[in-house]
Amino acid sequence: MKEALLKISRNFPAEEAELIKQNFEKISGHPISFKVETDDSLIGGFCVYMDGKIYDAAYKTQLQKIHDRIDEVISDSPQGINEFIGKLLSSYKTDPEVYDYGTAFSCADGIVSVKGLSSSRYGELLEFEGKEYGIAIELHEEGVGAVMLSKESNVVPGDVVRGTGRVADICTGPKILGRVIDPIGRPLDGRPLPDTERRNIECPAPTIMQRKPVSKPLMTGVLSVDSMIPIGRGQRELIIGDRQTGKTTLALSAMINQKKDDVLCVYCAIGQKASTIRRVMQKLKDSNSLQNTVIVATTADDSACMQYLTPYAACAVAESFMYQGKDVLIIYDDLTKHAAAYRSMSLLLRRPSGREAYPGDVFYLHSRLLERAASLSDEMGGGSMTALPIIETMSGDISAYIPTNVISITDGQIYLETELFNSGVRPAVNVGLSVSRVGRSAQNKAMKDVSQSLRLELAQYRDTAVFAQFGADIDKKTLDLLKRGERLTEILKQDQDEVLSLGMQVALLLAYKNDGFLTIDKKRVCEARKKLLAYIDVRGSGTIHSINTSGEMTESDRKILEDIISDFFEEYSDAKH
Repeated sequence: MKEALLKISRNFPAEEAELIKQNFEKISGHPISFKVETDDSLIGGFCVYMDGKIYDAAYKTQLQKIHDRIDEVISDSPQGINEFIGKLLSSYKTDPEVYDYGTAFSCADGIVSVKGLSSSRYGELLEFEGKEYGIAIELHEEGVGAVMLSKESNVVPGDVVRGTGRVADICTGPKILGRVIDPIGRPLDGRPLPDTERRNIECPAPTIMQRKPVSKPLMTGVLSVDSMIPIGRGQRELIIGDRQTGKTTLALSAMINQKKDDVLCVYCAIGQKASTIRRVMQKLKDSNSLQNTVIVATTADDSACMQYLTPYAACAVAESFMYQGKDVLIIYDDLTKHAAAYRSMSLLLRRPSGREAYPGDVFYLHSRLLERAASLSDEMGGGSMTALPIIETMSGDISAYIPTNVISITDGQIYLETELFNSGVRPAVNVGLSVSRVGRSAQNKAMKDVSQSLRLELAQYRDTAVFAQFGADIDKKTLDLLKRGERLTEILKQDQDEVLSLGMQVALLLAYKNDGFLTIDKKRVCEARKKLLAYIDVRGSGTIHSINTSGEMTESDRKILEDIISDFFEEYSDAKH
């Protein structure tokens, strides 16, 4: 005999309760043993729990729907609200709402095990009593494992859980530019968020036929990156290095440089300190880049589930712009914390653990995220999403589990070295371990002309400098190599908030290739570099603008720049003496 639970309000007529029992037996074709409970919270009506479904005809549910609809209408248009309420009440129906349900039987550390709801989908939003929400991430025949979205959960064993039929989504569109939101779309900057379009947090990546080759450069404004490790729009370039080596600073420089190129930016902060997120926001605001940026953030005290959702939510925001034909740059800061949050969730869900206690699908965790970055074909609108994921290493160990996983997924990496950083070389890019697998084909022609041998020269200098420090006899050719390398290292140094246009970068490298800095003492190269940039800005602004606009350096442009550079070094040398 089937069993069922009938919940009724206190004053519900007994004859109607008996009629409900008879109707359900008639529908099922089997006798049913009903357990009857009185629940004053229903206000009126009834609820039947049977075969994993709830037949909800409670007044409370209907009144809540009316209340939600009224709130929606008031927010849209407060005029004519009385007329609207009249129409709504006249169309009120008492037909029961039918939906699947389960019951929570254990809850600890934000992880809830649910009996029932075996038809739930992966990633589906689950609604708990008290209007709390969780996400199904573990599916079994008998039930599901869910993670709670709220940090402090009041779910207790026995609570009813229902599936909402939809996966987690987030607000997207132009209205959220300049805003700071969490992974489920709640504002974190203290201002109300207007109604916007929504997009599922988990979406399939573009197919092969929907993509086109990466062919357009994304300038970061950082000379060492744009010249030797160039990034193309639609590329995935990893920024990797130890703690406090300038990874976030490099990413922020790239974001600040996009305001002149009409590239939208999404900054994804995963488990960062609230003060760090505030500093990033202020820095973008000071550089007039915030209105071009969306910040999706979780702090260090947010739940592991919220930290797990953050990069997928940020990617959904960026995707909405990409499919509108826009170019987008997204920063994931950082995926090491993301993997740690996923490991915490998986261990609490009692999943089998593998290397370094990570679950077996940790590679899929990041591959399904980074594969969503692409350069779309013209038929798809021609938009692009460039991803700069950040990974933090321990003691320079890039062969650890998570770093090697992400290196294998991305199209290259920029390795920032602690030793270089501490020696004053900033950005501390190690050109020997850094590579861009597609960027050179997307590099501007002007930059190609002046940077072809740059990477090799710098790598040779750093290798030779290691042996030169032992004081061995050095021939003239090696001395020349060391002298040029020392000056190139000084030229590539940039202040924290300094971004250079394409024309200025080309001019600096042209001055280096023409041996302009060789006559200057190594300690004065940084000073000469700054003065040269100011001199070119005054004397050659038209030429610089031409290079910035076209991406090419014509013979006349080259001749003008060479003359300006030659004049500068003559004046600088005379002034020094």
